[in-house]
Amino acid sequence: MAGASSAAVSGAGTPVAGPSGRDLFAEGLLEFLRPAVQQLDSHVHAVRESQVELREQIDNLATELCRINEDQKVALDLDPYVKKLLNARRRVVLVNNILQNAQERLRRLNHSVAKETVRRRAMLESGGYPSGSPSK
Repeated sequence: MAGASSAAVSGAGTPVAGPSGRDLFAEGLLEFLRPAVQQLDSHVHAVRESQVELREQIDNLATELCRINEDQKVALDLDPYVKKLLNARRRVVLVNNILQNAQERLRRLNHSVAKETVRRRAMLESGGYPSGSPSK
């Protein structure tokens, strides 16, 4: 057959949607999304690092305020400020935990995308689907 194509053709000459076209589209889509997923992962990592630094600074400031409060001969009521700092620290820790969970989900998604890309590439190179379901 001259000009063999990877798409199947029905007896009437109408192209039949074969797995190779869909697989190429899926692989292209995965490759298109991969940089965004990796960039998002690096941004989340940077935010988590800055939040850890912020939490450490809040701890240092709270400790320093407590020390100043104890050393002062004049009664300064710094307790409300210390409480505000500790509340801010608690919120930073909470946001950090949320980011950590999101980053872990993103990492798992990235791993799944890479695994699926390798699987689809192998199927394309072998010329078709192995026995079993075409999509997982």
